[in-house]
Amino acid sequence: MDTTEEQTKLELLYTLFCDDVRLEVGNKLSLMGVFQNIMVQQLPVSLIKFAVVNHWRGEGVHLSEVRILTPDRQHPVVVSQPTRFEIAAGGFADNISFFVNVTFPAAGHYLVQTLIDSNLFDEQTLTVADEQSARATDNVSESVN
Repeated sequence: MDTTEEQTKLELLYTLFCDDVRLEVGNKLSLMGVFQNIMVQQLPVSLIKFAVVNHWRGEGVHLSEVRILTPDRQHPVVVSQPTRFEIAAGGFADNISFFVNVTFPAAGHYLVQTLIDSNLFDEQTLTVADEQSARATDNVSESVN
């Protein structure tokens, strides 16, 4: 089976950003500090620990990578090591990428990309803002004229 056929049997059900993930009794995941944006008083900001949780449905053996790109898509902020995971037919799998000491230098919409077997599979936006950039956004009218 070629890579394209295997990827069609793979579905990303959700991606979550959080501070930490723990494996509990009964193979349950505890997610601490789930967030969708990073709002701080000033930039740059460094996160001591940061996790990206991907929940998959499908089948097959795959290689997963997660990378975070700057808003201009030109530079990686951080890149995970490739991780192998396997899903039995009709099954599910969680793939968790941990990052340590991640620095976001400026405000903007960072891109969290998930690659499967070295091909881009999904892209999520992670907005990083400080007080100054948040105020600038508040001054923009959302009304339609």
